[in-house]
Amino acid sequence: MEKNERSTPIPGKEKEVDIINIKGIEDIGYVQPDSILLNSLTPEENTQCQHGLYFQDGERRVDYILTYHIKKPSSSRSNRQSSRFTDNAFTRSLRRGTARLGRPPPPQPRGDPEVASQDHSMDYHEDDKRYRREEFEGNLRDMGLELEKDEDTKTPGVGFVKIHAPWHVLCREAEFMKLKMPTKKVYEVKQCSGVGAKINTLVNKATEPLHPNVEENRGQHVKHLSYAFSREKQHLFDLSDRDSFFDSKTRASIVFEVLKRTKCTKAKYSMGITSLLGSGVYTAAYPLHDGDVDGENVEPNDRKLLYEEWASYSVFYKYQPIGLVRKYFGEKIGLYFAWLGLYTQMLIPASLVGVIVFLYGCATVDNNIPSMEICHPRNNITMCPLCDRACNYWKLKEACGTARASHLFDNPATVFFSIFMALWAAMFMEHWKRRQMRLNYEWDLTGFEEEEEELKDHPRAEYELCVMQKSLKKEHKTHKTEKEKLTCRDRLPAYMTNIVMMLLMIGVTFAIVFGVILYRISITAALHMSNNPTTRSNVRLMVKTTAAIINLVVILILDEVYGAVARWLTVLEVPKTDRSFEERLIFKTFVLKFVNAFTPIIYIAFFRGRLVGRPGSYLYVFESYRMEECAHGGCLMELCIQLSITMLGKQLIQNNLFEIGIPKLKKLIRYIKSKRRSFQEEEREKKLQRYETDHFLEPFAGLTPEYMEMIIQFGFVTLFVASFPLAPLFALLNNIIEIRLDAKKFVAELRRPVAARAKDIGIWYNLLRGVAKVAVIINAFVISFTSDFIPRLVYQYMYSPDGSMHGFVNHTMSYFNVSDFQDGKEPMDPHHLGYQVEMCRYKDYREPPWSNTPYVVSKEFWAVLAARLAFVIVFQNVVMLMSDIVDWLIPDIPKDISLQIHKEKILMVELFMKEEQGKMQFIDSMTPCDGKGRNNHAPIARSRSIPHTHSHTHANNF
Repeated sequence: MEKNERSTPIPGKEKEVDIINIKGIEDIGYVQPDSILLNSLTPEENTQCQHGLYFQDGERRVDYILTYHIKKPSSSRSNRQSSRFTDNAFTRSLRRGTARLGRPPPPQPRGDPEVASQDHSMDYHEDDKRYRREEFEGNLRDMGLELEKDEDTKTPGVGFVKIHAPWHVLCREAEFMKLKMPTKKVYEVKQCSGVGAKINTLVNKATEPLHPNVEENRGQHVKHLSYAFSREKQHLFDLSDRDSFFDSKTRASIVFEVLKRTKCTKAKYSMGITSLLGSGVYTAAYPLHDGDVDGENVEPNDRKLLYEEWASYSVFYKYQPIGLVRKYFGEKIGLYFAWLGLYTQMLIPASLVGVIVFLYGCATVDNNIPSMEICHPRNNITMCPLCDRACNYWKLKEACGTARASHLFDNPATVFFSIFMALWAAMFMEHWKRRQMRLNYEWDLTGFEEEEEELKDHPRAEYELCVMQKSLKKEHKTHKTEKEKLTCRDRLPAYMTNIVMMLLMIGVTFAIVFGVILYRISITAALHMSNNPTTRSNVRLMVKTTAAIINLVVILILDEVYGAVARWLTVLEVPKTDRSFEERLIFKTFVLKFVNAFTPIIYIAFFRGRLVGRPGSYLYVFESYRMEECAHGGCLMELCIQLSITMLGKQLIQNNLFEIGIPKLKKLIRYIKSKRRSFQEEEREKKLQRYETDHFLEPFAGLTPEYMEMIIQFGFVTLFVASFPLAPLFALLNNIIEIRLDAKKFVAELRRPVAARAKDIGIWYNLLRGVAKVAVIINAFVISFTSDFIPRLVYQYMYSPDGSMHGFVNHTMSYFNVSDFQDGKEPMDPHHLGYQVEMCRYKDYREPPWSNTPYVVSKEFWAVLAARLAFVIVFQNVVMLMSDIVDWLIPDIPKDISLQIHKEKILMVELFMKEEQGKMQFIDSMTPCDGKGRNNHAPIARSRSIPHTHSHTHANNF
């Protein structure tokens, strides 16, 4: 197997420039400088080595990097010769060498005892970390990996361990991980025929300018048959170029698997790479990027291609090179960007319909009879005060602007748009399932499910650490129950703690919303007391806008707090596997952030204006704050303001500004800290190695923040779309920027993440389906209870004399006798426009004061309530039934993909049958002949459909 491999030293015996091999120089006290090794390389290899992508021999590629903190002396460094060995390691080696030669160790300088004690404590911790590193790196060598250290870099205080996986390790781990690799067998991908082929040809020609200029996005008519790699079946694969058979993404993932399995066992408890990183033994672990993205004389590489064809804002109108993204970052990140791209494409028709609905409202606002009645100059309806004492009576026509604006979002077209968006969400989910299956076929993930089930049960390092600590504690206790089952921690207290903490955080959100309510009530009363007439006339608009901005600021702050709380609660549970940890973290974060983002909106939509009471019997908070009312046009306009400010603010500030500013700020801080401790100016100006450049990049924190942004946005687009038809348009504009922003962040701002295999988007799909189902119910309640759609229908078909909307405004208002005000609650000025007010009006369905049952809800109220509840039931069931029909009509797997998968299975069977036939023919040809010149077991032509065992039986019978 190693015959064709490039000549590389055997692990553990090679002549490495490493502190582990210092034994050979202990007695001579000489360190071989790197210039001797580099002078033996060609200029091209020397350049590659200097770029930091290869070992010092210029041949072995760096597959992974571990970094650690090194404590270097503050003086006399510039006078020493540059070497790959730290001063501490060299002096320790000299001490060991002099001890063996019988010489006394060199005298140590004396100093302040207190300082010496502190230094001794720090040295003890540093020696402990170094001891763990040496053990861990020795175990890595035992696993077959090759290491090389570099402590003399232009990044002070940081040491680098370069890791290379030789060919035999790659083969062994690829077989263990069941990686599917392309075989020599190539087959033709069946293309569409007939009308479908012509349509596809026309579409491809029309969209040709939209495709990125990369090889992976061009149509391929042939495909390599893939099979799980096996060292026994290497002849099936094309191994003519072993350097490129496993690409850099695969090599890094293989090394990462080895790192996860390798442990430090000589300490009190076993420590894996995660524990070593958490305890400071190592400070970072990451694979390298392929090269630079810009600059002079940059060689072509996948990273540069991604930067030009994917991460640039100049190509915002093009499709994403998903194949190249998957090739460089792995399937998990590739699926995220594929999902984000499909979601953005599906927002285009939703945006168009939303704009049409909005334009319909603009076109019909002048013909809307209720708003015309409110704005009529002869309208002389006197309304009851909006607050106690400070507020005066007011005319209904003062609400003309609010009524006209409410019609833009509260019109019959919004009902159609709500139904359309429910079906849109169902079609989006089905379209994604089909797209996901196509990507699974193209990326050879069709048989990944069984492998995932086997790999996901690997315990996390934190779980093993907790189990070990638990077992150590039990050893020191008395023998109570020796056969008691060992668990990491009592699960009931952990779950109870999580529930209590999550309820507490949700309570904090409710308390803040309640505080904003009190702010609106108090500010409304204060502004009504103003002497400025302009201020008094714009009280509602000012209060709504400022309250929405306050809610936005609070949401942004609590989002960060809730993210940290969710992680803390998940760590407290100590989940056994990484998959379980991720799913629990996602669920907690989603619940907290969803409640945080939508609680103010839900209050405005369903509670504001319904817990008010009536004039003379208002509902008070703390006996002094009167609950706020909706404007005469309804709360839909206020809901639209709150929704638009929250959505746009989160997208502009949190999703874009934070994503651009925070990584750049962190990178600048790390660079400034490094520059303060840097060497001479000429050394600083030298080009950094690749692993040093990547060290200054921001660590990859996972895809949870990226998905969470889009899930919350999906909620804004679907949950309250009846009140804000322009939400899909703003989401589309944001996502066009978001895709390129995320692409640039992944390519240029973040360290390269370890490629992870995945065949779907996991728990996020279930969250999407849940949000889509809840959106149907919420939109039904918004249309029936928040808007005036149902009251208008009831009036038009039950109470209107001529079947029109004339008289609707008067029908929805009740009378109040001002003499029935509670003492101290009536307006300070009982006059309005120079005359005494005896009756005022308010929006509600109640009996007039002259009836036998004054101020009791009227029969019209119960008729409207019954119609509202009936609409909710009918709307919910009809829309969900239509969504299920869409789900049933659209198959999850495209027909052509199903045929190709079946064809691959047949070709794989044929490939192995041919292999078995070849083996039997070879065995038969090697069998000696008998005396009659015939083979003892002559080969017999067998059909491919006959299994090997039956064929052998037929041969013997013959």
